[in-house]
Amino acid sequence: MKFLKGLLSLIVLILVLGGAATGAGWVWMQNALNQDGPLAEDVTFTVEPGEGLASVASRLEKDGIIRDAKLIRLKARLDGTETSIKTGEFLIERAASTSDVLKSLVDGKGVLHKITLPEGRTTAQLLKIIEADPVLTGDMPAEEIAEGSLLPDTYLFNRGMTRAQLIAKMQKAQADLLEELWPLRDPDIPVTTPYEAVILASVVEKETGRVDEQPDIAALFTTRLKRGMRLESDPTIIYGVSRGEPLYNAKGQRRTLRRSEIDTKTDWNTYQIDGLPKTPICNPGRGAIAAVLNPPHTEYIFFVADGKGGHLFAKTLNEHNQNVAAYRAYERKEIARERAGE
Repeated sequence: MKFLKGLLSLIVLILVLGGAATGAGWVWMQNALNQDGPLAEDVTFTVEPGEGLASVASRLEKDGIIRDAKLIRLKARLDGTETSIKTGEFLIERAASTSDVLKSLVDGKGVLHKITLPEGRTTAQLLKIIEADPVLTGDMPAEEIAEGSLLPDTYLFNRGMTRAQLIAKMQKAQADLLEELWPLRDPDIPVTTPYEAVILASVVEKETGRVDEQPDIAALFTTRLKRGMRLESDPTIIYGVSRGEPLYNAKGQRRTLRRSEIDTKTDWNTYQIDGLPKTPICNPGRGAIAAVLNPPHTEYIFFVADGKGGHLFAKTLNEHNQNVAAYRAYERKEIARERAGE
């Protein structure tokens, strides 16, 4: 009987000591996980596509971001996040603990990069910007990207995004915008489909670099279409000649349109064809699309550059001729001023 009591006491003692050791180990691990890390300053750390936790943990230790790769792997195993680490580039703050580092990689709030795709560029021109970006990955899509199908904007992305993914994102952004704005359109506009709206918006986009002028330009073209007049937009001629690339003379200098180009009929030359061009002539932004879908009510049917970055609008040919004369006078004055300063 005494033997059994002694054995039971020994078992209890072992269990107590084991529990104490386990508790002490847990406390030690929590302290190790949450103590300040070795980083002396903020750094960025990149998790490559397909990279596993073992490789990531090893590099974190090697780069001096954490003290012990085994500890972060144990933490991830206990949390069930071994396969939850995101791909991308992450900001690790100075003295970040092992727990903080793991949380940053699992939450996926990586460093954001940006790329600006300007309004009024052709698809070919935007694709060149995307192809040249040093952070995006992957090849350009093999399939042709339709003219006018991308929504220009400044896009934020994590390292690891492919060029194909960004292009798809831009196409979806335009589709979403049209889905939002098309039901709110003025029912009297002379476009019958969202695609026609993009075509007209592309002409508006190329005609003015000023967002505040886009509604008036859109209204003017709307009036012309309703009256059966041709758009007579110079950028549509250029697109038919060079697919939107600038025109140059033999000396490599930018040039204006030639009479032969104005007189040549193409699928885009709105001096020679009725209605809209065959396709968009660039990728219009939100402002131009919104202006086309809900233009203000004006009676403008003519416009000419004012020489100051804007345009002069007219309701009659007589008013237009006066505006043209004013622009020519401004041009002569500027030329004389430049020569005087030489």
